[in-house]
Amino acid sequence: MYSECMSTSERLIESTRELLWERGYVGTSPKAILERAGAGQGSMYHHFKGKPDLALAAIRRTAQEMRAAAGAVLAGPGTPYERIEAYLRRERDVLRGCPVGRLTMDPDVIADDALRAPVDETLDWLREQIAQLVEEGREQGEFAPWLDGEEVAAAVVATVQGGYVLARASGSPAAFDAGVRGLLSLLAPSNARAR
Repeated sequence: MYSECMSTSERLIESTRELLWERGYVGTSPKAILERAGAGQGSMYHHFKGKPDLALAAIRRTAQEMRAAAGAVLAGPGTPYERIEAYLRRERDVLRGCPVGRLTMDPDVIADDALRAPVDETLDWLREQIAQLVEEGREQGEFAPWLDGEEVAAAVVATVQGGYVLARASGSPAAFDAGVRGLLSLLAPSNARAR
């Protein structure tokens, strides 16, 4: 499953990331991690202090990857609206849900300040990036002057995270896509609405 050159600690982190996404914290047992990683008993404790330490490394890695993927789109080419649209329409495994957002529904992650921190920091970072784009778009006259960057950013993140929930509940990405289209139609610059 993993490449031969991947270290045991890397295999443990990657296995934990996948299991957290699939099963949540409680459902991710040390035995399941070791089996998925193809690692021997005791490997986890050789590289990490225990399951919480390994979970934290996995959550941090997932958060970093999400920031990198979102950041590449949000800082990419195009107008502020086009970059927000590119973020909303970027390819996702909608039916699996967001690997970061799903952690907010895990009571064990939310109850632990250390495990929750990378999740909270990532969602804060995402809202800040989008809010800056909205402000940039307002300054350029692309967005209405009364739009509040922070409020729009919260709506964008809520649409994505809520879209995952609706898609998973219905077993179809259609609800996610409908939410994205609806939000984009509300955000569309006035010249685009006139078309």
